Amino acid sequence: MDYSKLATDVLNGYELTDEEALSILESPDESLLLLLNGAYQIRKHYYGNKVKLNMIINTKSGNCSENCGYCAQSRDSSAPIDTYRMLDKTAIVAGAEKAEQMRAGTYCIVASGRGPTNRELDHVVEAVKEIRAKHDVKICACLGILKEGQAVRLKEAGVHRYNHNINTSENHHDTITTSHSYQDRLRTVNEAKRAGISPCSGVIVGMKETRQDVVQMAKALKELDADSIPVNFLHAIDGTLLEGTDELNPLYCLKVLAMFRYVNPTKEIRISGGREVNLKSLQPLGLYPANSIFIGDYLTTLGQEDTEDHRMLRDLGFEADVM
Repeated sequence: MDYSKLATDVLNGYELTDEEALSILESPDESLLLLLNGAYQIRKHYYGNKVKLNMIINTKSGNCSENCGYCAQSRDSSAPIDTYRMLDKTAIVAGAEKAEQMRAGTYCIVASGRGPTNRELDHVVEAVKEIRAKHDVKICACLGILKEGQAVRLKEAGVHRYNHNINTSENHHDTITTSHSYQDRLRTVNEAKRAGISPCSGVIVGMKETRQDVVQMAKALKELDADSIPVNFLHAIDGTLLEGTDELNPLYCLKVLAMFRYVNPTKEIRISGGREVNLKSLQPLGLYPANSIFIGDYLTTLGQEDTEDHRMLRDLGFEADVM
C-alpha cells in the first residue's frame, strides 16, 4: 500500500474501509516507517509538531462496584492498591497547580465507581469552580456513568471535556465487563455532548480482542465523533482478571496508533496508559501518528518522570501545546 498517497486521500476527505484499516494492523514490519510517515503527514496537517500534555489525579480510588477485567479498582480485583474516598477539595485544587507546573494543558479529575453520587458531584463542581478561578488549565472529568442533569452541572461549573471510554469493541465488550453495557457507555458520552462538553472516549488494546475488533473500535469512535481519543495499551496488573495477558509488542502498538490516525484524522490521538511498558524504547515514534500524551502517573500504575517526557519532545523537535 502507498501510505503517502493514502494520507493525501485522507486529507482530501477519503474514509478508510474496514479492509484498509485492517491491512494497516497486518502490515509487514519492514513497511512501518512508510506507514508512520503517512500518518505523520495527517498529524502535521492538523496539529503541526505540537503535543498536548495531560495530567491525571485519582480523586477516588478502589472499592468500585464494576467488574471490568482490566481494572485494579474493580470489585473482582485482588490487586494491592491504595483505596480511599473522594479527596478533599484542597487536594484536588492543588493537583491543578501541579498540572500547571508540569506544563500540562489539561487536568483530568478521575474517580472510581459506576458513577458519581449527587454529593460527589457537588464536591467536584466546587473544586472545578475554584480551579477555574485560580488556574489556566482545561479540565477533563472522568467520573463514570452520568445521571440525567449531571453533565449540565459539570458544564456550568467549567468542565471542558468529559472522558468515558468505550474501552473495546461492542462485540468484545461482554468478555471484559458485564456490570454495565456498551450502550451505557455510549449514552454517557452522548449526554456530555448534549450538555456542550467536548467528548473524550478511547480504548484499551491488548485485552484478547481480535484485530477486527481494534478496527471496529476506531470506526466506532469516528461515528461517536469523540474529540479526543485516548489509546491505552493493556498493562496487565496482577490480581485483575486479565493478569498475565501479554499480547502486545512495540511495532504492533505503533501500527495501532497509525491506524487510529488514518481513521480519525482530525482528532486528538493520545498515547495513554501502558505507553512505557508496551512501546518501550520506541515511545518517541508514537508521536508521529499521535499528538497527545499523559505525563506523570496513571490511576494505579506509574508513568515515567515528566522531565523525561519533556526531553523526549525536545529531542523530536516537538513542543508542548499548553492551549
